[in-house]
Amino acid sequence: MNRLFKVLIISFFLATSSFAGSDGKNELSKNPNGEVKDCFETINRGVFAFNEGLRKIVFEPLAKGYLYLPSPVRSGAGNMLNNLTNVVTIPNNVLQGDFGLAAKNTARFTINTTVGILGIFDPASKIGLNDYDVEDYGQTLGSWGVSEGCYLVLPVLGPSTARDTIASIASFSGGDAWYNVTVKNDTHYVSDFDYYFSRGARGVDFLAKNLGALDNLEENSIDFYASVKSLYLQERRKQIANADVITETFDDSDWEEIENQ
Repeated sequence: MNRLFKVLIISFFLATSSFAGSDGKNELSKNPNGEVKDCFETINRGVFAFNEGLRKIVFEPLAKGYLYLPSPVRSGAGNMLNNLTNVVTIPNNVLQGDFGLAAKNTARFTINTTVGILGIFDPASKIGLNDYDVEDYGQTLGSWGVSEGCYLVLPVLGPSTARDTIASIASFSGGDAWYNVTVKNDTHYVSDFDYYFSRGARGVDFLAKNLGALDNLEENSIDFYASVKSLYLQERRKQIANADVITETFDDSDWEEIENQ
C-alpha cells in the first residue's frame, strides 16, 4: 500500500509535466483539438477539483521551496532528470520507426551520462545533439493511428485519455529501463527510492518553472477545467505530430481562443 501511494503521488508530476513538452517550457500547438469526448465530465470535474487541492496544499509549497536553490543546482538537476527520459524516449523512437533519431538520442544519453557526469552537465548539446523531444508510449500509439478515446482526469495523476492511460502501463511492464533497474528488479546499486525521488524531482522542477503560468491560466479562464483540458489535448497532439509550429502560451491572446473553443 505504501508503494502504491508513492506511485500515485509521483504520477501526479508525470501527468502534469505533459504540459511542458520536451524541455519544460510551455509550448502548445494552435491546431484545434478535434472531437475528444468527455464521457465522464461530472466525475472528471470532481477529480480535477481534488487534484487542484493537492497541488495547492502539497505540491506548490515544494516547488516554491525548490526555487530557493541556487540556479546552477536547479540547472544541473534539470539536466540530470531530463537525461533520464532518454530511457523511454529511445525505445519509442524505435517503435515509431525513427531509427536515426534513436541512434542520435542513444549517443546523447551516452555522452551526457559519462562525460556529463550522470547528466548533470549537457555536453551533447554543445556538439550538436540538442534537437531532443521526449517520446512516450502514448505518443507511439497515437502515431500508429490509435485514437484518444474518452478524456479522463485521473486521481492524483491528472489529465489523460483512454489511450494514454492504457499506454502508461507499458512503463511499468518493462518499457521503462529506469523503473526496471530501480523498482522491478532488486539491485545493489539503486533502489525504489531512486526511482520515486527522480520522478518526484522532475515534477517539482517542472512545477517550479510554471507556477506563474498556472496561476495566470486559472485567473484568466472562465472555466479552468475546460482550459486545462484544451491545453492538454492540444499539447498531446503537437507531441504526437512532432509539430514544429508552436506558440508561447499563457499570454492574453490565447485566453480568448481557448475560451471560445
